Amino acid sequence: MNDWPQGWSDDNRGTRYGRGSTGAQPEGARVMRQVRRGPAAPPGGGQAPPYGVPQQPSYVDGQGYDAYDSGYNTGQVYGGRGPGGPGDGAGMYEPRPAPNWRRRIKMTSITVVTVLVVTLVGTYFWADSKLNRDVDLSKVIDRPEKGEGTNYLIVGSDSREGMSAEDKKRLHTGSSEGKRTDSMMILHTGDNGPTLISLPRDSDVEIPTFVGSESGKTYQGTGRHVKLNAAYAEDGPELLVRTVEANTGLHIDHYVEIGFAGFANIVDAVGGVEIEIPKGGMKDTKSGADFEAGKQTLNGEQALAFVRTRYALAGSDLDRTKNQQKFLSALANQVATPGTVLNPFKLYPTMGAGLDSLIVDKDMGLFDLADMFWAMKGVSGGDGKSMNMPISGSSGGNLVWDEAKVKTLVEQLNNDEKVTVSGD
Repeated sequence: MNDWPQGWSDDNRGTRYGRGSTGAQPEGARVMRQVRRGPAAPPGGGQAPPYGVPQQPSYVDGQGYDAYDSGYNTGQVYGGRGPGGPGDGAGMYEPRPAPNWRRRIKMTSITVVTVLVVTLVGTYFWADSKLNRDVDLSKVIDRPEKGEGTNYLIVGSDSREGMSAEDKKRLHTGSSEGKRTDSMMILHTGDNGPTLISLPRDSDVEIPTFVGSESGKTYQGTGRHVKLNAAYAEDGPELLVRTVEANTGLHIDHYVEIGFAGFANIVDAVGGVEIEIPKGGMKDTKSGADFEAGKQTLNGEQALAFVRTRYALAGSDLDRTKNQQKFLSALANQVATPGTVLNPFKLYPTMGAGLDSLIVDKDMGLFDLADMFWAMKGVSGGDGKSMNMPISGSSGGNLVWDEAKVKTLVEQLNNDEKVTVSGD
């Protein structure tokens, strides 16, 4: 095939320079084949060579020198990232895209919220399952109408259930069988701040007609007067609620009870409770109390001795109830601190110790329990009021309530008004 431009051949070159020419004049410029570079596949449909292997040029007939030089003398280096090189477009040399921070933050937030929700839901069902809902207030008859706000009857019993002989000795509880009420309080929550009212266990009350919690029999009231803690000893929580409601006219919404061991365990789980010991200190061999005057942190054993001590206070049950109010409010305040709530290593042991030892009514929920603790924290913080049931005197060793003051107090609580009545 003739590779020369049209009109040229080996026979008509004349005397020009060229193959075999002896002429003095140089031959004319040849039209060179164009070199085409790029990723185009070789003729015949074969696959393009892999990266890193230079492609062989393909030739096409071009027109003049400019066609030959186009795309060739560009300074292109094989393997570079410039246009036409293997790094141009997708492939192993493609730059990594910038991270999408907005998407990453969004996904991280969704993950954190999901984990938090799952943890909270799991904690709720775990805690709810640990509540001992053993008290059935539906067995209580002839109940007063419910007023505004919520009333909790909080009872500290001398139950020794689950305690070893060593525990009983260490906590100075004695070894009496059964259980009796060691302290009783009414906590009212509403729109005018919480009110905490101690009911002295020596209070003189009348046992009304009631239905036995176990037998289901109706026991007619005979006008019999006893100390308030005798109602609990006679037929348990249901009769105690019935007696409190009958003698006050106040509707009790929820019942909460804790024993000796549970109380001490809660205090230890929270890391102790700081309390101010009154001037002169406190010493009682029967309860185990032995404290110097001043501010100090009490552990579970010491706390139980503090709230039970009676003889260090000249045998006064009214002074003892004030100490109980003082300590329970301080305990609630300690439980509700961020150091406890936000620390799972302290929160879960505290919740476990408390929920395992609490006995509540069948309608009591975790939110009710939280409301109770929050209200007690408010009493400690000065947002509420603490007092004893107003006393007018005594009869046969029993403390007699002041009927006029009690009536006013109950009216104010039922109407959720600010309490103006004071007690000793």
